[in-house]
Amino acid sequence: MIMDTQKVIAQALEVSVATKALEFGEDILDRVPGLFNKFFHGKKAIVFADKITWKVAGERVFYELAKAGVPATTFLITDDRFHPDWKYVEMVDKVLDDEPDGIFVAVGAGVINDLAKLGSKRHDRQYICVATTASVDGYTSSSAIVNDERGAKINIKSNAPLVIVADSKVLGSAPWFLSAAGYADLAAKVTSGAEWMIADLFGTEPIDPPSWHITQDSLKDMLDDPEGVRKGKPEAIEKLFLGLSLAGIGMEVAGSSRPASCAEHLYGHYWDMTHHTNNGRPVSHGFQVAIGELTLCAFFDALFQMDLSKLDVDKCVEAWPSLEEEQERAKRIYADFPVPTLGYEEITKKWQPKEEVRVQLQKVKDNWPELKARLQAQVWSFEKMRDMFKRAGAPTTPEEIGATRADLRKITDYVQLMRWRINLLDLAKRGCFYDELMDKVFGKGGVWEIK
Repeated sequence: MIMDTQKVIAQALEVSVATKALEFGEDILDRVPGLFNKFFHGKKAIVFADKITWKVAGERVFYELAKAGVPATTFLITDDRFHPDWKYVEMVDKVLDDEPDGIFVAVGAGVINDLAKLGSKRHDRQYICVATTASVDGYTSSSAIVNDERGAKINIKSNAPLVIVADSKVLGSAPWFLSAAGYADLAAKVTSGAEWMIADLFGTEPIDPPSWHITQDSLKDMLDDPEGVRKGKPEAIEKLFLGLSLAGIGMEVAGSSRPASCAEHLYGHYWDMTHHTNNGRPVSHGFQVAIGELTLCAFFDALFQMDLSKLDVDKCVEAWPSLEEEQERAKRIYADFPVPTLGYEEITKKWQPKEEVRVQLQKVKDNWPELKARLQAQVWSFEKMRDMFKRAGAPTTPEEIGATRADLRKITDYVQLMRWRINLLDLAKRGCFYDELMDKVFGKGGVWEIK
């Protein structure tokens, strides 16, 4: 590895608010009891896993805890397929209610980890995470993504794990497509970083230097071996997992998902909330995000063809709709959505009056050459990102996840309204070039041309 892994980890843990230990290496599951006693001496371990992660690492972790004399029990979700639905949040609550001294040792990745961190937060406890795949960026974040009682995907402030144990032997044994999903999720930080630059210029979400540096400084180094990820090469998987962990710490330091998520993730949220499947099977978060990320790369390619130093700010401000008009638009677009009020709620938070829009557009116009250069240095082109995904084994067309280009075009209108966070599509709406942006990507000659 080019970088000093331990140095990178130490620097990240220095600024981390919650995570105090990240154990990384090969065949290290026997370290779990010692770490548990160090941070939770006298408590009872609850090994939390599902049917798969129990076989991959949970049973071994339980054995190591028992061998070391640590009081331990298990909580296994035995459903063949499960999502972060609210019924599982309630199941976790009951387990922790029944075990007042219980501390989760969560063995798994996305859903298991999110349920553990949310349950721990709701019961004022910390927990240990034993990673099983390099497939998600949420291991170290202080947010949990769950579906509320309505079925809406929500992001809830939670407890990041106090300790993470990442056994590279376990991570490397995961199916290739899980690592490919993690690669796509990590690559999403490329465009989400660019959209953070836009939000920073607008003044809605200023860049937080510590979380930016944690997430972005080594990002492209972490992504430089897609073939290695596809083949399960230990060095590549280690870098991938470290990159995902750094992104999570970046979110934890920032106190939000801003450092690692923006419009590209919202495509995945749409597909999750509409229970999208491919040939009857759910599509992984990372593969959903891969298509969202490619779409954002295409939008940025189209943006770079424009000269925003020639924006007619007065004309754009004059055309800017009222809050009531935007709310009505959101109602129309979301009328048949599983959560029909979502767009209305989020645009109500995101909408800004003409005076603020004028200031924002004037900043873009006055600083366009510099802003464009910074964005171009941050973003990979559609062609490059597609090539990297192909080499990693991630999907490169919507058809690979059971969607169409027409679906993508339709979903984009939902995405622009789905969350209060400012993204590239909001800049396009303000600058009156949204339709032009769509045509460059989905129209004749576009990379997602709809035929």
